[in-house]
Amino acid sequence: MLKEAIYHRPKNNWSYAYDRNTVHIRIRTKRGDVDRVELLHGDKYNWHVKGYDICEMKIFAQDALFDYWQGQVRPAFRRLKYGFLLHGGEERLWLNEQGLQDKEPIHSLYFEFPFLNPADVFEPPAWVKDAVFYQIFPERFANGDPFNDPVGVLPWGGEPTPSNFFGGDLQGVIDHLDHLKRLGINAIYFNPLFQATTNHKYDTEDYLKVDSHFGTNEKLKELVDKCHEHGIKVLLDAVFNHSGRTFAPFVDVLEKGADSPYADWFHVREFPLEVRDGIPTYDAFAFEPHMPKLNTENSEVQNYLLKVARYWIEEIGVDGWRLDVANEVDHRFWRRFRDVVKAANPEAYILGEIWHDSQPWLGGDQFDAVMNYPLTEAILDYAVRGTRDAREFADLTGYLLAAYPQQATEAAFNLLGSHDTPRLLTLSKGDKRRVRLSSAIQFTMPGTPCIYYGDEFGMDGDHDPGCRKCMVWDPEQQDHEMFEFFAGLVTLRSSHRALRDGSFNVLSAEAGSHLLAYTREADGERLVAVFNASKRKSSISVAMPKDVKPASVTTVFGEGEAELRVRKLHVSLPPLGYAIVRLV
Repeated sequence: MLKEAIYHRPKNNWSYAYDRNTVHIRIRTKRGDVDRVELLHGDKYNWHVKGYDICEMKIFAQDALFDYWQGQVRPAFRRLKYGFLLHGGEERLWLNEQGLQDKEPIHSLYFEFPFLNPADVFEPPAWVKDAVFYQIFPERFANGDPFNDPVGVLPWGGEPTPSNFFGGDLQGVIDHLDHLKRLGINAIYFNPLFQATTNHKYDTEDYLKVDSHFGTNEKLKELVDKCHEHGIKVLLDAVFNHSGRTFAPFVDVLEKGADSPYADWFHVREFPLEVRDGIPTYDAFAFEPHMPKLNTENSEVQNYLLKVARYWIEEIGVDGWRLDVANEVDHRFWRRFRDVVKAANPEAYILGEIWHDSQPWLGGDQFDAVMNYPLTEAILDYAVRGTRDAREFADLTGYLLAAYPQQATEAAFNLLGSHDTPRLLTLSKGDKRRVRLSSAIQFTMPGTPCIYYGDEFGMDGDHDPGCRKCMVWDPEQQDHEMFEFFAGLVTLRSSHRALRDGSFNVLSAEAGSHLLAYTREADGERLVAVFNASKRKSSISVAMPKDVKPASVTTVFGEGEAELRVRKLHVSLPPLGYAIVRLV
């Protein structure tokens, strides 16, 4: 066994409470190097009397280099002392806090999970696992009230620019809730709704007021209430990393400089506030002078933003927050933020915008989930760009599964496009087969999927502003077959619990191959998802458990033909095709 590859460390994603009774323990070994791993566990105060129990660990994820093993324990007294016994051929190794041992160590040197405190259990809202989100860029979704249009509004459907307006508003969303219900959506993520000067509204002027071009606070309350009547949750965008240039405290600092009582609300390097050679004398989002960074270490700023977070939940009834540029805000503020939000609504969903490794934010004290852009790129590389084979895709997804506690993976926000990226159809170079292939993967992976407005009608668009076109409402311009595909995907996911929070296991992902197969299982139901990312018709065969009988094989979604032959599932797939097969 390669000792250098063996790794475990208490807490974080390696030992954590999955729920109030269950502890998950994980260990890493070199891929294919270890035959068995046993988890030795017992109560730390009773070990010398009762000894330890043994749990056989299982590989739950793999990447290019490592196997990741997991064991599950329900400690009788919520305490746990534990160690590992690794088997590789004739070799045996024990792992405790002192490292690897050739002989069984004394119990006092084993690892500990000191106590399963309920307050420490990471519990994302249960409803998120059952959600299918729909992202709405408010200015471009629908114009329902022309009386609140901005000056110079353009006719609906024109070419978008970074600065033009088409009059989208909250009434437009209310008018089209029936569209979301037909699609099967049960959660909406709104880009910012608060008073601001731009069409994207990420330069907040007033955090307690709905933008006048969108409507009023009362209109948002009406929208939220109607959404709740239809079983739809509502998530708002919180731009707490920075404000806008017209935010009253920043205006005061612009006028009064260091004498302003709000001077410490921002990160000012030098007065006066100005731009020199393209760089502001104050910290800002991406050097944008009209987006000054807020000082969230300032107690007054904290109290103001926490009041904002509480107001929209308590007074308007929203169901959570998406946190813009979340990784540039200090951790201490986010911990306070979580306490305030969860006190207002324990079932509120806190979603961070982080595009990279997010472990520091997913320990249960800050966010419930992050926008899963690493998975986005893995899916796009495999199913759209063709730059990642099946093994490389499986390796990256395995790495992501091992990187976070299981409950964080179950609540992850899985997307294939947003207001910050080119649209899926454009990335697919107009090939709708790739849109369907990648979306079928998205909807069958662990986590909650999100559809970017208009993708269900085959809208295209390159980088911002191209990806922010007006929603297509003219039936003659809509791709109705694409709508039926997405509605079918939503129905598929809502009809099978295995796709919402079932186990995930890769069955086949060979290097150099574009054929991928994995299972999702829950409550005795087994679904096999099979994909062909090549432009040629292909077939795949994967071994099945002994309890699967020929009569139990049904293709519930997709174009593949599936059958069982001598305990192997054979699936034939068209070019860029997929099949979701149900086995009971």
